[in-house]
Amino acid sequence: MTTRTPVEPARESDTAAIRSLLDESSAAWMRGDGTAYGRCFTEDATDVTFVGTVYRGGEEIGRAHQALFGGFLKGTRLTLDITDIRFYGTDTAVVVTRGDVGKGRPKRLGKLATYTVVRDAGGRWLIAAVQKTQHRRLMEAVSFRFQPATRPAAR
Repeated sequence: MTTRTPVEPARESDTAAIRSLLDESSAAWMRGDGTAYGRCFTEDATDVTFVGTVYRGGEEIGRAHQALFGGFLKGTRLTLDITDIRFYGTDTAVVVTRGDVGKGRPKRLGKLATYTVVRDAGGRWLIAAVQKTQHRRLMEAVSFRFQPATRPAAR
């Protein structure tokens, strides 16, 4: 599931299509369908996982995730809340999400992901790149306390 973020009216249909794309990827994850998950990515996409593995291309991303869905990730769901969508031109956007993976709805969305999404020649939005990272709240708090200038303006 994704949450609403403010968007300029002229981009509402693009924003809805991007939300739909990420919902589609979450639904494929929940079904354990690596092929459908991989179809959410471009042919030359880059997926940098939470553990630092780099997969390239929708086919490889789908294949690898199918193996994960049969093992470590079996029965899990991908929960995403979109925190920001920024458009760069007519066919590219950067999407920031908070999320997590688990057997049910997580108590805390402890991971962040930055997606670069692009519109293909057929008009469909696809994931061109995603980078996932763990949100280290304690380290962040220490940094902000001892170096207040490191605190982002938007919180």
